[in-house]
Amino acid sequence: MDGMSEREYSAHSGLSRGAIQKARKAGRLVVYGDGSINAAASDVRRGEMTDPDQQRRSTGDTGFSGPADSSSYLKARTALTVYQAQDKQLGIQKKKGTLVDRARAETLVFRLAREERDTWVTWPSRVAALMAAEVAAEVEKQSGNPVRPVRPERPVIIEAAILQRVLETHVRAQLAALADLRVSLG
Repeated sequence: MDGMSEREYSAHSGLSRGAIQKARKAGRLVVYGDGSINAAASDVRRGEMTDPDQQRRSTGDTGFSGPADSSSYLKARTALTVYQAQDKQLGIQKKKGTLVDRARAETLVFRLAREERDTWVTWPSRVAALMAAEVAAEVEKQSGNPVRPVRPERPVIIEAAILQRVLETHVRAQLAALADLRVSLG
């Protein structure tokens, strides 16, 4: 016998006898004519045909120690599986409507903020006449005299509390109108 038996090669390579038999059937071992295994040639052929991570796993070495290990097949495959799972999860969230396009959402929020600002900027001019009429009516009610637009006989003094009450009424009405605004990202 020129080479090693399966048991001897198993001890030599650190693989189980079943793994040696599978390697022999797959053609990863160099076998002499008498059936014995050429250890040196088989080591080279197995090294060329077997994934390095698979070789390490078969010997029980699962640690990653060097720079070559960082780009290993196992890590790359794990990263790909994680990426695919995350991609599927994002697709499901998009279909359900729980995930929205960030650029579109930012555009909508910007437009909403601009509309809010424009609404508040134009608000005083819209309510000034109403407020003046309500203040005049309140003064008339308290004094019993109608307010004359042309030179009243006595000056009208508007109390701060009256103006505050009128202003609060209009501000609350404005805020109630703004509360009805709904944003739709779908």
